[in-house]
Amino acid sequence: MVTSLEKIRPRHPEKVNNPEYSSPKKPSWIRVKAPNSEEYFKTRELMRDLSLNTVCEEAACPNIGECWSQRHATMMILGDICTRACAFCNVITGKPNGVDPDEPERVAEAVSKLKLRHVVITSVDRDDLKDGGATHFARVIRQIRSASPETTIEILTPDFLRKDGALEVVVEAQPEVFNHNLETVPSLYPSVRPGAKYSHSLNLLSRVKELDKAIFTKSGLMVGLGETLKEVIDVMDEMRLADIDFLTIGQYLQPTKKHIAIDRFVTPNEFKELEDEALARQFLLVSSGPLTRSSYHADEDFKKLVVERQRRQVRPNS
Repeated sequence: MVTSLEKIRPRHPEKVNNPEYSSPKKPSWIRVKAPNSEEYFKTRELMRDLSLNTVCEEAACPNIGECWSQRHATMMILGDICTRACAFCNVITGKPNGVDPDEPERVAEAVSKLKLRHVVITSVDRDDLKDGGATHFARVIRQIRSASPETTIEILTPDFLRKDGALEVVVEAQPEVFNHNLETVPSLYPSVRPGAKYSHSLNLLSRVKELDKAIFTKSGLMVGLGETLKEVIDVMDEMRLADIDFLTIGQYLQPTKKHIAIDRFVTPNEFKELEDEALARQFLLVSSGPLTRSSYHADEDFKKLVVERQRRQVRPNS
């Protein structure tokens, strides 16, 4: 008999006693092929060799086959154990280990070996650390700059809630893109994102622009959790007041039956309507689709962000 480690130490101990939530059957537009390309396995091997975690695996991203086949892996720093227990997330919850001081060098080595033009770095929440992991983020950014100076850097950070000065440390390292996901509408925060505060997350992104206007700001929303169209549009309006440049919108997918249920599958036509609503509010860029995720096509999207900013800055001769 095979003994599963997860039966001894559950991946989500806080969800063990939850009922099993049933969700609707996946429609055709959600289904993806199992990863099997040579480049996918090479990327996985490199992550293993360098002892690096990826959010692609930990969060069970449906796009892992496509992205890894192009050698685009989103590395997750500060360990693989999160101090939060969000109802939608597949990342392990528990007490994290200490911070690995050699991780920035290994991340930079991976970026160099993958020959990445643009890299996305994210992390678990580290409420146990005085600065929430901000200093480690800055070290990773600077190490990548040193090893691969032509690579542009996008970070997807936690909220640094009650971590005074942490945001300033990260912004000072000057990533090209600062992403922090609002995830859902305010009314669903207690059930979807307990431990976080909608207003704080929104203010975090606004503060980035106050500190450095050159940095692109980005945020993402999941839909299909029971939010209304009006609520999503209201969030769009508040994002623009916070001067957020780039909005991603994707379908929530239930990692296990113990996670919060899918209320419904949003149709491709509805995603197009959401994209039109966002573009009407003058975001520099919008990515809206059933399989859209924060780092999906991030390298190509960064190029579009640069072009669109330059286009809007151009003024006709008077």
